Amino acid sequence: MYPPDKNTPTCQNCDADVCQNNILENIIRDKKLTSGYFGLVKPTGKCSHGDFLDVTSLQVPKGGINKDGLGSKHGYLHTIAADVAGAASRQLLEDIRGSAGDREFLRMMGIYTFGSSILCFVIDTMGSMSDDIDAIRKVSSFIIDSTRGTAAEPSAYILVPFKDSEFGPRIRTTDPDEFKALINTLTANGDGNSPKMCLSGLQLALTGAPPASDIFVFTDAPPKDLNLFGTVTALIERTKSVVNFMLTGSLSFARRRRGSQGLSSRVAASDSRVYIDLAQTSGGLTIQTTKTELPQANSIIVDSSNSSLVTILEAVRSTGKAERFSFTVDEGVRNLTVYITGRSLSFTLTSPSGVSQSNAGVNGPLGMIKTVGNFITMLLDGQAGLWVITVSSTGSFTLKVVGGNGTLLVTITGSDFVKLTDVALVEASGAGQVSGTMESSGNRDFLVFMDRFPAGEFVVSLNREIIKVTPRASPNYFQRQSSTRFRTSKIMVSAQAVGVLEPGTQFSIPFTVTATTSDTGANFTIRANNDRGFSSSFPSTLALVNGRANGTVTLTAPLNTASGTDVTLTIEAESPNATDTNYGILRLSVVSMVTDITRPVCEVFSVKANCSGDCSLSTWELSANLTDGNGTGIERITRRQGNGTLRTTTAVDESGNKVTRANYTASCCSPTMELVAVDVVGNVGTCYKSLNRGHTLAQFSHLSFILCLSGALILSS
Repeated sequence: MYPPDKNTPTCQNCDADVCQNNILENIIRDKKLTSGYFGLVKPTGKCSHGDFLDVTSLQVPKGGINKDGLGSKHGYLHTIAADVAGAASRQLLEDIRGSAGDREFLRMMGIYTFGSSILCFVIDTMGSMSDDIDAIRKVSSFIIDSTRGTAAEPSAYILVPFKDSEFGPRIRTTDPDEFKALINTLTANGDGNSPKMCLSGLQLALTGAPPASDIFVFTDAPPKDLNLFGTVTALIERTKSVVNFMLTGSLSFARRRRGSQGLSSRVAASDSRVYIDLAQTSGGLTIQTTKTELPQANSIIVDSSNSSLVTILEAVRSTGKAERFSFTVDEGVRNLTVYITGRSLSFTLTSPSGVSQSNAGVNGPLGMIKTVGNFITMLLDGQAGLWVITVSSTGSFTLKVVGGNGTLLVTITGSDFVKLTDVALVEASGAGQVSGTMESSGNRDFLVFMDRFPAGEFVVSLNREIIKVTPRASPNYFQRQSSTRFRTSKIMVSAQAVGVLEPGTQFSIPFTVTATTSDTGANFTIRANNDRGFSSSFPSTLALVNGRANGTVTLTAPLNTASGTDVTLTIEAESPNATDTNYGILRLSVVSMVTDITRPVCEVFSVKANCSGDCSLSTWELSANLTDGNGTGIERITRRQGNGTLRTTTAVDESGNKVTRANYTASCCSPTMELVAVDVVGNVGTCYKSLNRGHTLAQFSHLSFILCLSGALILSS
């Protein structure tokens, strides 16, 4: 079934209170798909949705075709339409499941029978990194082997290599053994002292990993592509991913001033300092070690692979001084760990029971201290209550306290035994904070109102009280803090893509910059980047008039770009004095014109069964030919039902079409079988056989159409 072209009429007038039929007979006879327009205008001859709010239903052809309720003009068809819509929706989901596979289908539906964390490595592969790559192999193997089959097993693995003049590709797999093999194939070659395309590789990782991922970057050289600093910052802020840098080279980390010099000069002041800034923005760590010490610092990667890890406290200090921090640990926290990065510092930690331990000794009453380079780790006993840590430093340092949830999972909506007590915005690099006023909006949701925002970057901190569950239980408190920093901006960038990005065709993305600053009227700097390196053009500056200006980014995907390729576009606007910036981010998909709408065909030509009374002593066999005609060809055949053995071979028939011969053998104790055939563009066909039913069914389906619950059939573009 296909829709009629735009010039073909589909409806006739329907003025009666109950319309038996106002769709034209030839549309029904030819099984054309149509839908109802709703709004102010509609094309000539087309159907309206219809009701008292639909102005188009008063235009010729009058009336409407909706079946939304029993009271609609076509309400007598409501139940039938709902049943058809439900069946079509179930069929569509089955088609998607067959095309994508069970694991990805469950992920799409939000059903996880496996871990939800992502293991993502961005690795410098220049000549000086051979020792680092050996260490990465060891830690990745340890994580994979120790979590395989458990709830902590990563749901996916991502690898992005980079060098001094190239980066990528981004490789993603859900197969841990494949990821191991990928790491093992990495080789280090070339001059290791030159700047690298590190930010380009990180950009690829941020656009390919799910939100809130932990990403680890390994390098021993400063970035070559500093122009991507703003783009990477925007992606971190948008995705809320945590980026940790493992630095093993002799990089210079000289301090630099921030703020008054503006964003552009802030980046240029110290190239290698960018790593520290990006880590702090994301809530990650910058760990500086020698190459021989790197394996000892890899514990942070093992810890972060735990998907239940939460941040309890995080603080960044740019000047050396003594400072006291406190944090609250609830009884649900396990594996309480303190991370400190910095040099020439000392600290003292005091537990809720009053026991103290300093960094002077490796082992103490509270836990074990491990120091590698500038990275200090302390695993604590995790007793509930108020902890205090005092840090004295002659230079900058970061402090992070994390833990894994045990029996209590804390979210904003929480359980019935959790009461949100306060929410605050805490300065990322200072002690100031702004407390909010909470208002319940029902369903355990709260609105938090702030009378102002902290200047510069800040994090979100919340505290709750666990209400007494039993009369004898005492209340206890817990504390959580966001990892990613937030910041305020007086600039807003909005963009919306209209249409389809096709290979080899210029695609225009209009965008708007608005600002509530005194800089309006002056030129704002515009930058646009995409993670695929597609050719693009855009205005380098925009002059805002009355606080607003419009621009257009033109993006062109190469002609050979595969359909379904994702591209992330970042549009950045910077104020004239470079003191403020903001971003707009769009994720687009390249879509080729689909000409193959032919689903794979299954022809069962042989079923042999010799099933005796004891099913375990007998077997049955099925043979079938699966073809895709003149389509794109069958890409894979999988077994959805049945415990038998599937063997496939390929041949070419008399018409020159490729034929896949499937031979299935199973025990008579497993009398049901279903095969799924998927072609290159995702059309799905199935073969089903049940000995109990005594006959074979060949079932076919494809992904071209979606049936809405209202009963209107809509063509997906």
